[in-house]
Amino acid sequence: MNPLTILINKKNIVLFILLCSSPAFCQKDSLKLTLDEAIATALKNSYEIEIAKNNVAVNTILNNYGIAGGLPIVTAQATNTEQFTSVRQNLTDGTVIRRNGAAGNNTQAGLTAGILLYNGDRVVATKKRLAELQYQSSEILNSQIQNTISLVMTSYYDVVRQLSYVNTVRTSIQASEKRLEILQVRKAAGMANNADIFQAQIDLNTLNQTLLDQQMVADVAKTELLKILTLDPKSPLSIRDTIMVDGNLQLDPILERIAMNPDVKAADHQIKINELIVKETSALRYPTIRLNTAYNYSRNQASAGFTLLNQTVGPNAGLSVGVPIYNGSIFKRQQRVAEINTTSAKLQKDVLVRDYNAGVIKMYQTYVSSLKQLETQKENYNLSRQLLNLTLQRFELIQATIIDVREAQRSFEDAGYRMINLNYAAKAAEIELKRLSSTLQ
Repeated sequence: MNPLTILINKKNIVLFILLCSSPAFCQKDSLKLTLDEAIATALKNSYEIEIAKNNVAVNTILNNYGIAGGLPIVTAQATNTEQFTSVRQNLTDGTVIRRNGAAGNNTQAGLTAGILLYNGDRVVATKKRLAELQYQSSEILNSQIQNTISLVMTSYYDVVRQLSYVNTVRTSIQASEKRLEILQVRKAAGMANNADIFQAQIDLNTLNQTLLDQQMVADVAKTELLKILTLDPKSPLSIRDTIMVDGNLQLDPILERIAMNPDVKAADHQIKINELIVKETSALRYPTIRLNTAYNYSRNQASAGFTLLNQTVGPNAGLSVGVPIYNGSIFKRQQRVAEINTTSAKLQKDVLVRDYNAGVIKMYQTYVSSLKQLETQKENYNLSRQLLNLTLQRFELIQATIIDVREAQRSFEDAGYRMINLNYAAKAAEIELKRLSSTLQ
C-alpha cells in the first residue's frame, strides 16, 4: 500500500502526497509532477495560448502605415505588341499605298507612383486602430495565460483533494481491519459471535469498495489534468505536493485591481477601436487628395502607313482631388452605426466590470468562510482521530461496542472529508481571486 500522510498543525493544512491510485500507476517511469512543472507544461503546450500568440503576431504585422494607406504606391508595367495589318491609303497628292501583311510593333513601359496627401486624417485613425488591435490581442493573450494557470492550479489541487479522500478511506479501512482482528481473537476465545464478525467483514468490504470508487475518481482527476497539460491521458502520474492557502488576501486591494484584469483592459481597447472606426468613417466625407507621378516610355513602329515611327519618353506629375458629394447618405449612416457600436462597447465593459466585482465579492465570501470553518474543522479532525484510536483501544479491552467503533469511524471519515473540502474550497477561491485581480504567478 502506498503511503499518504496528512500532517496538521494550528496554522495550516499540509497534505503530503505520494500515492499511486491504481496498480497501473505504480510504475517506476511514472510522471512525477510539481505544480510549477504543470504550469510550465501547460503554458508550453496549450493550443489556446498558441492561437492567442498567433493573433498577436498577425496584429503586429498589420500594425503598419502601409496597411493604413499612408505609404506611397509604386507600380511598374510594360507591354509589347506585335501586329500584322493590311494597309490601303490614298494620299492627297494622288499617291496610293497598298501593303498586305505590314509588320508593326507597339511597346509601352511606365513607372507610376502615388501618395495620399489628405483624406480627413483617415490614415492616422486607421493606424491608431491597428495599434489598438495589437494591444488588445496582447491583453487577450495575457488573459488566456492567466486562465490557463488558474485552470491548471485548480485541476492540480483537485487531484490532491481526491488523493486525500483516498487516504481518509484507507485510514478507516485500517480501523475496520483492526476491529475485525479483535473480533476474531475474541471468537477464538469464545467471547464473540459470528454476527459481529460478519458485520465487521461487511463494513470492511464496503470500505474497500469505497476505496476503489475513490481511486477511480482520483484517476479521472489525473486524466483531466493531463488533458489540460496536453499530455497523453494514459500517462502514469504521481504527485507529491503541498496545499498551502494564502490567508492574507484582502477584499479592497483585489477590487482595486479589477481595472488591471486583461479582459477589462481588452474591453478598454475595444472602446478605443470603435471610437477610431467612428473617425475613419467620418473621414470618408472629406475630400481625398493624391499626388501622382509617372515616367513613361512609348514606341510605335510600322512598316507602312502615315507614321513609320512614333516614340515618346518622359516624366509627368499631377494632383488628383476627389470630393464626395452625395452617395445616398451611406457614409453618414455608417458613422452613426459606428457611434452606436462605441456606446455598446462601453456598456459591455461596464457589464464585465460589474460581473467581475460581484465575482470577487462572492469568491471572497467563500474564501473567508472556508478559512474560518477550517480552523474549527482541523480541531474536529484531530479530535475524531483521537476518538477513533481511543475507541479501538476500549473496544480491544471490551469497554466499547462495535457500534461505538462504527460511529467513531463515521465521525473520522466525515471530519476528514469536510476538512479536505474546506481546504480545497479556500484554495480554489484564492486562485479565482488572484485570477480576477491578475496576480497569478
